[in-house]
Amino acid sequence: MDILALLEMSPALPSLPRAVALLMTELAQEEPNLRRLNQLFGTDPALAARLLEQANGAGFALSGQVAGVAEALALLEVTQLRALVQTAPLGTTSRSVPGMNLQHFWRYSRNTAKLARSLAGAVQQSPVAAYTAGLLHALGELLIHWGHPDRMASMNSMLPPLDFRRSKLEIKLLGYHYGTVSAALVQRWQLPQAVIDAIHYQDAPFDNQAYEPLAGVIHLAAWRARAREANMTDRELAVTFPAEVGLALGLDIDMVLQQDPIDWYARPDLEEESNGR
Repeated sequence: MDILALLEMSPALPSLPRAVALLMTELAQEEPNLRRLNQLFGTDPALAARLLEQANGAGFALSGQVAGVAEALALLEVTQLRALVQTAPLGTTSRSVPGMNLQHFWRYSRNTAKLARSLAGAVQQSPVAAYTAGLLHALGELLIHWGHPDRMASMNSMLPPLDFRRSKLEIKLLGYHYGTVSAALVQRWQLPQAVIDAIHYQDAPFDNQAYEPLAGVIHLAAWRARAREANMTDRELAVTFPAEVGLALGLDIDMVLQQDPIDWYARPDLEEESNGR
């Protein structure tokens, strides 16, 4: 199945049940707290994607201009936000996306987004675009698992979905990988070109005619988040560090590791409460 056929499947991407529940509680308030909404939408790739798709849609005549959750929230009415959250499918069982541990996927996506935002600030790239690209960069993995459940089961026995070598295996066996599919999704949702390019070239930032710095940021952030999922040792980190990408950005391994989130495994609700409402 090619990418176009995958996109035509158009499955509803599942959301984190707790994020949906917390958003519904906040949106039930007479005056929802915008900072809280921003935090909660920013923890869930599927909800953030749907929000940004609406903000970049024809209704606001801002196609390709809205890169971040906060910008999108400023455009939509509370009634629109309620409808968006109420209709969000929940990833409640292991069968929601065959072969994918969604708890791990959500955690990985949030960590990549946080790392990307931090790294972007260090290399004069947009932290907002970096966070969005980091949060959405692997959504194509879910779509691939829907479209190729049997082949993904076989592939998962070779390498888990969040292994840092996964994209190479998918290219070898499918002809494309999760990043290419993610970029096609984001392009369909009419997000800014900078976000599309960062996601499209994330696996090989040098493939574009002009090097994409934001793609390099996503590449490094994803490497670090996947390394953490694999519990890599210091030696394994040193061996696998994508030095050529770091060099192009002026970042060595120590500089990248210094950008680690304070708490890798914080629950979204506890994490956001710790930031204050």
